[in-house]
Amino acid sequence: MRIVVLSRSKTLHSTRRLMQEARALGVECMIVNPLRCQLSVGKGGPQICIMGKNLEGVDVVVPRIGTSITEYGLLVVRHFEHMGVPVVNPSDAILNSRNKFRALQTCSAKGLAVPLSVMGRSSSDLPNNMRLIGRFPMIMKLLQGAQGIGVMLGHDRSSVESVVSTMLEMDKDLVLQEFIKEASGTDVRVLVVGGKVVAAMRRNAKKGEFRANVHRGGFGERISRLPKSYERLALASAKALGLEIAGVDLLESSVGPLLLEVNSSPGFEELEKATKINVAEKMIRQAMKQAHAGHRRLARAHAAALKRSGTAPKPKGRKAAAKKKPVAKRAPAKKRVPAKSRAKKR
Repeated sequence: MRIVVLSRSKTLHSTRRLMQEARALGVECMIVNPLRCQLSVGKGGPQICIMGKNLEGVDVVVPRIGTSITEYGLLVVRHFEHMGVPVVNPSDAILNSRNKFRALQTCSAKGLAVPLSVMGRSSSDLPNNMRLIGRFPMIMKLLQGAQGIGVMLGHDRSSVESVVSTMLEMDKDLVLQEFIKEASGTDVRVLVVGGKVVAAMRRNAKKGEFRANVHRGGFGERISRLPKSYERLALASAKALGLEIAGVDLLESSVGPLLLEVNSSPGFEELEKATKINVAEKMIRQAMKQAHAGHRRLARAHAAALKRSGTAPKPKGRKAAAKKKPVAKRAPAKKRVPAKSRAKKR
C-alpha cells in the first residue's frame, strides 16, 4: 500500500510522525509537496506529474494543506479525487472548514451551539454589528488563519473600529464574535478520527494572553474523561463538515460547550505529549481503512461493468458444473378418472 502525505516540508513534526508510523505499520509513505505537483486534464484523463514523471500507484492521500497554500493545495486534492484516489478529508470539507464563518454557518444550521458571531462587509454596518454582539471586549477574527494568527481582542469601540476599518481597507473580511469570559485563556481541543474521539486536552494560555494556542505559548493538559456533551458536539461538528480527521476547538461556557472552530489539518505534537496517545498511528490506520474501502468500491464497480457488457468471466469448477447440470423434467401427471366412469367401463 502506498500513502501520499501532502505536505510542504518533511521536517514538520506532524509529517515526520505520520511517515514514522506508516513505516512501522509496513506501509510505503511518500511526502509530496503540493506546490511541486503538475496537474493536467483532457486527453488521457486527469494526471499528476512531479518533475516530469507521472505519480501513479497511490492508494490513499492524507492532505496536510497549510492556510498559505489553500487554493492550489485544494486543486491538488481535488485532482486526486477525480483520479479516483481516496482522500482523508475531501477537498470540499477542507474548504468549508478553512473559512471560519462558513464552518460556523454549516454547523449552526445543523443545530450545533456556536458563539454569537457577526460578519459585515461595509464599515457603515460596524456600529450595528457591535450592537448585536452587545458588550466589550469582543473577538475579531480573519476568515482564515491558524495557530491563533489573525485573532484579536477589542476592548472598546475605538479599538474595534480601528482594526475593522484597517482590515476592510486591505480587503480582508473580519468576523466579530462574543467574548466568553468564563473561558478566557482556555479551550478544549478534541481530535476526531474516523467518527471517533481519539484524544482530548485542555489548552491553557500563557499569562497575559487570551489565546490558548500552543503556538502562542499555551500548553496542553490531558482530559482523561471528556464530558459527553463535549464529545457529542465535537463528533457532530466533524460530521457536519464532512471531515474524517478534525481538530475541534470548544469553549467552556456557562451554558455548556460552544464550537469555536474546526481544523482540517490539526497539529498534534502537544496533543501526543499531553495525552501520551499515538495520534499519528490512528491517522495512518484511518487512511489505510479508507484505502481498503476504495479498493472494494473499485472491485464492485469493475464487476458490475463486466456484467453489463456481458464479458463477466464464467464460473469454473464444481459451481460451474452444478449450473450446467440439466434439470430433470417431471413426467406429466396422469389424468384422474372419476369413480363412476370406472364402474361404467366394467
